Order: sequence, then C-alpha cells, then structure tokens
Amino acid sequence: MEEKLHLTIDEVHQLAKEALLANGFSEQHAQAIAENVTSGERDGCASHGLYRVLVCVNSLRSGKVSADALPIITTPAPAIVKADAQGGYSLLAHRLALPVLIEQTRKTGIGALAINHCLHFSALWMDIEPLTEAGMVAFAFTPSHAWVAPAGGNRPVFGTNPIAFGWPRKDRSPFIFDLATSMVARGEIELYRRAGKPIPEGWGIDAEGKSTTDAQAVLDGAMLTFGGHKGSALSAMVELIAGPLIGDMTSADSIEFDKGTGSSPRGGELIIAIDPDRFLGDDREQHFSRAEKMFTAIESQGARLPSQRRYQARMRALEEGLDISKKLYDEIKALSYSG
Repeated sequence: MEEKLHLTIDEVHQLAKEALLANGFSEQHAQAIAENVTSGERDGCASHGLYRVLVCVNSLRSGKVSADALPIITTPAPAIVKADAQGGYSLLAHRLALPVLIEQTRKTGIGALAINHCLHFSALWMDIEPLTEAGMVAFAFTPSHAWVAPAGGNRPVFGTNPIAFGWPRKDRSPFIFDLATSMVARGEIELYRRAGKPIPEGWGIDAEGKSTTDAQAVLDGAMLTFGGHKGSALSAMVELIAGPLIGDMTSADSIEFDKGTGSSPRGGELIIAIDPDRFLGDDREQHFSRAEKMFTAIESQGARLPSQRRYQARMRALEEGLDISKKLYDEIKALSYSG
C-alpha cells in the first residue's frame, strides 16, 4: 500500500510553488503553474496534478522553457487575440489574454485566442472553465508530442491532442468535457509506470507494433487513438487547427524540438469562445432551457454528465483536503533544496 500524506489545498499549492521558485521560475510563472497543478489535484485529476511539477522543472533544466518570459498580447483582427508566450509555459499567456478574449467576444459574438510559442501541459478544462463562468460557450484544442499512432499505423504521428468543450449553466457547474483523442492522457500511463502497475489492454503498442500492458513499453512505442479511425481523424483535425492554422508546431515538430529530454510539449493552443447573448438576445433563457431538458434526460436514467466526478472531488477536497503520495511529496520537496 502506497504511503500517503494528508495536506490542505493551500499546502499543496505552497509545495508546488516553492519547488518552482527554487528552480528559477519567476513569481508570475510559478504562481500560474502552481495554481494549475493544485487545481488538478483538487479535482481528482492526478495526471495533471502535482507530478507535473517534476516535468516543469525538468523542462527548465533541459533548457526547453523560459522561466521568466513575458507574453505579448495582440489583437490583429476584431475577433482574434494572439498571445505569444515567448517560449514560456502557456499558463501565464492564457491568464493575461483571457480578459482580452472575453472583451473581444462580447463585441463580436465569437472570438478566438491563439497561444503561440509555448510549452503546454494543462488540462484543457482549466483553460475553458473561466469562459463558461463568464457565460460563454467554449472550445479548446492543442497538439502535444508525437506519441500516438494513427489508426492502422504503428508509429507515432499525433499527440494526445485533446479537445475540450464548455457550456455555461445558470446556478450550476458548467457542462464541460475534456478528452484526449488518444485512448488516455499520456499522464495516465506515466502514473501507471510510476506505480509499477500494468495498463489496460488497448492503450498502446510496443516498439514492434504489438499490443502490450507494459506502461514503459507503450511509452517507448506508441499510444493508440480512441475509436479507431474516428479518433484518428479528430486527432488530425487538432494538429491542423492548433498547429499550421495558428502558425505553430505539429506534434512531430514538438517531439523533434524536445530532443529526448522528456520536456513538456512545445507548440500552440487554439481557444474559441462564443457569446450566446449575441446569437440569442432576449431569447437566451428560452433556448438554454432546452439544454437543461437534455441534461435532465441524461441524468434521470442514471447516466453521468462529464465532469460530475471532478466537481464532486473538488467539493471533497475543499472540505477535507487531499491525500498525496508521500513518494511524490518527497520528490517535489527535494526540488526546493536542489534548485
């Protein structure tokens, strides 16, 4: 049985931020990253939680990410916002660009934010939840490293290439899904490897193209898309609209840039926001009530809406705190003294 430590949410945040600062990240970047990984732990998403601090520090020590780059925010067209992260993590660029995106979207009805020249590890639900809180519908897309084989293939071409969608709900948590176009997020396989446990069949293949439940063999081989050719097509779409369309890297470019250092993916992110008030005007409530009828129809038969488990985990964490792997705690704590 793995030993656990019980921490408050504030203690988790402090643990992450201290390690990041000790290794050279600026106050602004350390704060943005620490908030992000703390949110992952709080919401039961360990694959995007504290363990990502180890990857961030490795990326910095490998020379692949800037510790103090100040993003440049521009609006080249009425509905378009661009955030040049200048080689830093995407999180600070996202934080600075978000108010501009919301303002532009309220003016035009639809807006797009391209975050460029960044390293990215964030779960996309964290990037679009603030938009749903502002009453907007939102999409997000980003490539990653080329870890995933296309349907029918046996060599990596795609990243895990997540897609997220958010729908605002009055007086309720938003409807949000955030899914990798691979069978699982890369971080899930990493966690299985760290725990020394076999992964489920069908998550990936080894370097010879054979199915395996060995987490390390998949990490050295290729992950698989969900839904066969359907997931493969969606993954290709993400490559195109969050790579060449916004003037940034594909997953193949990103893995080449990495040079085997195990750093976070380098590339871009595309976020699209829609203001329902501009589409519906005074009829918004009437039409949004149809969405609520659909949600009720789903839940009334015992089905679960996306993110419900995450919201439940959030409530528990806020009330009770979090149980963190002592091994992971010790690894991150050690970074505070070795930076």
